Amino acid sequence: QVQLVESGGGLVQAGGSLRLSCAASRSLFGVTTMAWYRQAPGEQRELVASITSRSNIKYADSVKGRFTISRDNSKRELYLQMNRLKPEDTAVYYCNTDYANWVWGQGTQVTVSS
Repeated sequence: QVQLVESGGGLVQAGGSLRLSCAASRSLFGVTTMAWYRQAPGEQRELVASITSRSNIKYADSVKGRFTISRDNSKRELYLQMNRLKPEDTAVYYCNTDYANWVWGQGTQVTVSS
């Protein structure tokens, strides 16, 4: 059972930045695609960004140009650099594979004030 621990969230003003980290209990080598998701209150969880083992990256249109996903397989970590944050980015952020087939972690709360 892979465990995922997200961290780095917090309260930030609009226009600010945060860097999220996700630590996995197993190696990310061989995991084709990792992803960040978020879930705002009353909303469904949505995929925000994904990165393959060859560093092919995709972003949701809503975060394109502001967020940067990266991974460090040797450290078993996934990152999300979030710049120019907006109030609509407020959500709990999670990491998982692109198939979301690992047990979800607790997530990390990101709150952006206007």
